[in-house]
Amino acid sequence: MAQRVGIVAVAQTKFEQRKSDKHVAELMYEVSRDVMGQTGLDFSAGKNGLTCTTAAGYDLFSGPAGAYMFLGYVVGAYQREDERVLEDGSLAVYYGAMQILSGHAETALLVAYNKESQVSNNQIEWVGMDQVYQRRLGIDFVSAAALQAMRYITRNGITPEQLAKVVVKNRKNSVNNPYAMLTKKVSTQDVLKSRMLCDPIKEAEAKPVPVDGACAMILATEERARKLTDRPVWITGLGNSIDQHELGYRDLAECEALSQAARRAYKMAGITNPAKEFDFAEISEQYAYQELLWSEGLGFCGKGEGGKLIDSGKTEMGGELPINPSGGVLSGLPVCVAGMQRVVEAVLQLRGEAGARQVPGAKKAVAHGLDGPAGQLQCVITLEN
Repeated sequence: MAQRVGIVAVAQTKFEQRKSDKHVAELMYEVSRDVMGQTGLDFSAGKNGLTCTTAAGYDLFSGPAGAYMFLGYVVGAYQREDERVLEDGSLAVYYGAMQILSGHAETALLVAYNKESQVSNNQIEWVGMDQVYQRRLGIDFVSAAALQAMRYITRNGITPEQLAKVVVKNRKNSVNNPYAMLTKKVSTQDVLKSRMLCDPIKEAEAKPVPVDGACAMILATEERARKLTDRPVWITGLGNSIDQHELGYRDLAECEALSQAARRAYKMAGITNPAKEFDFAEISEQYAYQELLWSEGLGFCGKGEGGKLIDSGKTEMGGELPINPSGGVLSGLPVCVAGMQRVVEAVLQLRGEAGARQVPGAKKAVAHGLDGPAGQLQCVITLEN
């Protein structure tokens, strides 16, 4: 990059199954106020004023169409440049960085929010499927993931025990994360005995639903970043890619969109050996099999070797490449929020502020977000301190 983008402040709520006592606007305000307070920025037109705002969220989760019209004031969206990202929060980070790199902004407030408890996730996801063929079959993102899981584990010989190891590892990590929803360790047998959600995915191998929460961050140009904090974290690479929406048009055991996004981000960051150069990774694994498949797409191992990777112990805390020291999406994160929260966790690690979940000496990281059925949309962001 000719000019670096710095992350100068991050914040997140505690993620819980139901935040019945808070309106979604209050969640947005909580994290926005936090990052604004960390930097001293405000919503004025003066030198301390924010240049632009970007929010990530699905209107369908909030109720009325165009729900953000009633929420934008919380993040100071009015009478300044404001954008919506109706996708995963990682895309809001991508977009905010582009705003700064293009010279259109000096500072950007980014917020991702969701209260899954307000509606049924399955109904929202069903609306996101093809209305001519797939909706008639009742397919949602869970059943799409099950088709992908079946294809992936069958082709590559992934065992139930290997999938269970992903859950055990991430739930062990989440014990040390005060923001995580699920903070109780589980055993391999606990996972193997959990009820079937959608064959071959067991309930313990899936992201819990519902989850409520929000996160936020402030991006700045390199010059402003150095003035706003003495510990900026730099975005070094960005990449995204979108695959075919129609499930039958792609090999679900492959993740070419992720591979493309990773190649673009790594080229920008000068990364040639991701398995060796990153100190840790925060990736979006809504299901246990996805951590193995996405690890292949991110270049942490060869194709079909995700099972071997989890067996090796390299992705454990203390291993060569810890994956999801925070506990990951399996510990409980809302859709739309998960991708930005991956970046938030990476920032805390790179600033040495991750507490009991800290990876010692972490200097380079990769964060990953996704959206759409079976990981149709993929976004990769590399960072360093």
